[in-house]
Parts: sequence; structure tokens; C-alpha cells
Amino acid sequence: MSMFSGLIRVMERAARKAGNRLRRDFGEVEHLQVSRKGPADFVSKADMRAERILYDELLNARPDWGFVLEEAGVIEGAPDKPRWIVDPLDGTSNFLHGIPHFAISIAAQEPRLDGKGWGDVTAAVIYHPINDETYWAEKTRGAWLQDARLRVSGRRSLDEALIATGIPFQGHGDFAEWSRIFGAIGPEVAGIRRFGAASLDMAYVAQGRFDGFWESGLNDWDTAAGCLLIREAGGFVSDFRGRSNPVHSAQVLAANDALHSRLHKLLANSLK
Repeated sequence: MSMFSGLIRVMERAARKAGNRLRRDFGEVEHLQVSRKGPADFVSKADMRAERILYDELLNARPDWGFVLEEAGVIEGAPDKPRWIVDPLDGTSNFLHGIPHFAISIAAQEPRLDGKGWGDVTAAVIYHPINDETYWAEKTRGAWLQDARLRVSGRRSLDEALIATGIPFQGHGDFAEWSRIFGAIGPEVAGIRRFGAASLDMAYVAQGRFDGFWESGLNDWDTAAGCLLIREAGGFVSDFRGRSNPVHSAQVLAANDALHSRLHKLLANSLK
């Protein structure tokens, strides 16, 4: 794709290589459903294999950059260089259950100019291996699916809006908080969806399929790429108090400008 910059091409190549591996492993999962231990164990191996491919490919292309990896943790690079934030398999439960909705998420984050911590995410790729779809964004260059420009939905009223979320599950997240937010937003909107992969939820917001998204208790690797995609597609991303950071993971609320302020009001009131 001629649109791609060198950086996006590096990210896309790594995602495709890992995605090919995940596709093969996904084909195996169905055969393992008979044994009790088999599938979960197999999926965590698939996750690690994909992460290893991504690490090797990205390290090869940018030897002095650091990493934030789901499995291997933080690997420091040269102090003045960017770092990769990588989720090798977002949607593990879907993968484990043979549901073809999972993705690879890669973001490039710049160090802050004052040398104190990390600043903006400048490039993002979310790759959906089963559909062979590459969502990508670069700071100031817009958000794209392959070579088609993405824009967030233009819907202005909540009663037409389809909102995505992530529901807390065993050992993760705050059920009481989620229930209060759901109780406030649910009655006001056209529908709420839970598809099980935050990176794809955010890509779908950038694409205008979903009109908004909220979730809390995520990790940076779940959302770093998605935050940039939504912003570059003209959307707003904040935490539940309306504050904006380069990456949102503890709390994410995303939508177009009109819906974001309405959703934020409902959400903030529900948590008072």
C-alpha cells in the first residue's frame, strides 16, 4: 500500500506475520475443545508465539526502541527513542472459544521532550487477522482501513447511537461501577454491544460502526493504538472525568464530539 510510511509498513509487516501464525493456531483451537486443559494452555502458547514474532520483527526494524509487551513486560530501549506498545492477541476469550473476533494491536509512543516519561502515540496499527484488515493511523495523517480514510460517526443524538463496552469478568474490573454506568447509558441509546476485543471496538468507533465506547480496567496495550485511531478519525477520547491523555487504559470514553459530551454527562452523573 503506497500510502504507508516506512514506520507503518514496519508495523503492518510484523502484524501480518504474527497474524498468519494466529490464524493457523485459531484453526487448531477447534480440534482441542474436547480436552479440558488443552485449549487454555494452547491459547496462552499462541499468545506468546505471536508476541515473540512481533518482538523479533519490530526489534529487527528498530533495534534501539523499547517495548511494553503484555507477556514479557517493559523492555527498555535507548532513552531518547520511542517505544512499541504491543498486544499480540486482544480477544483471548473469543480466540479460546473459536469466535473469530480478535486482533493484534501495535502503537509507537514518543518519549516526552522534557525527558520525563512518555508522550504522544504517533503511529498505530490494529490488525484483524481473520478478515485480513489493517486499521492504521499516524499523528496528523488521519486514520485508515487499508487505503480508505476513516471518520467517526456523524450521529448527534443518543437515541440513534450504538455504543460498545467491555463488561467486567472474573477477577477483572468493577461490576458495581459498570452496572451504574450501564443503568445510566442503556436506556438512552439505540443499543449496547460487547464484542470482547477493546482494540477492535475502538477501531470500529474510528470507522463509524460504533458511535461510542466505554470501558475501565484495561491496559495500555489494549488501547494505545485505538486512542490514536479514534482521534485521527475526528473523535474524542478521555477518561471518565473528561481528562485527555495520550493513552487511556484505566478508563476510556470515546465518541464524536457531540456524543462524547452527552455520554460523559450521563456517565459522570451515574458515578456521583
